[in-house]
Amino acid sequence: MNPITQTQPLDVPSAIAKRRSIKTFKTDPIAPELLKQLVELTVAAPSSFNIQDWQIILVQDEAQKAALSAASWNQQQIVQAPVTFVFAANPNAGEQDLTPIFERATETGAWSEGTINYFKTAVPQFQAGLGDKRREYAIKDAIIAATHLVLAAESLGLSTCFMNGWIEDQVKQVIGAEDNPDLAIAVLVPVGYAAEPRLNPGRLPLSSNVSVDRIGNPYAG
Repeated sequence: MNPITQTQPLDVPSAIAKRRSIKTFKTDPIAPELLKQLVELTVAAPSSFNIQDWQIILVQDEAQKAALSAASWNQQQIVQAPVTFVFAANPNAGEQDLTPIFERATETGAWSEGTINYFKTAVPQFQAGLGDKRREYAIKDAIIAATHLVLAAESLGLSTCFMNGWIEDQVKQVIGAEDNPDLAIAVLVPVGYAAEPRLNPGRLPLSSNVSVDRIGNPYAG
């Protein structure tokens, strides 16, 4: 079966407006170069201090997909889609050796020596100050990356589905992280070609959940 390609990527506003959560996928494969582009756009996401505190696992093997589906209450979109991105979050990333990140920022000219010296002190201080919230902050960064994924996928002719229904310990076992108690599973995102379209279910009026300055002062638009 030949991979499907979309010749003209969508612009960002169009991808946002068009995207829907797809529950059924075709089994058509994603071309390797397209998948690589998708991965590169995903990891282009911002993160706290650029520590990139996510681990992204591409589940593609059929047996692995079946096991991941079983860990996700047997939801079949994981089995159907050619790849599922598992977004894990490492709360301890800021405590690891950040030299590769600093070196890369130096090469690109993005960070000065003064900025790097500041980060060498600020990052561990910030991480220590987070305390029990380190897990929460790492998950936030992983979710931001996952949002990049779904919009990039839509722009490139692919469909996605955010999945928050799974058993963390079982997912960690599938991806080989059962011995890492601190690693958190943030979200699962199957990616592939939609087997059927889904209509826009609509949104509440802006005034119902968008406020100006304080909750209760509705935004009129």
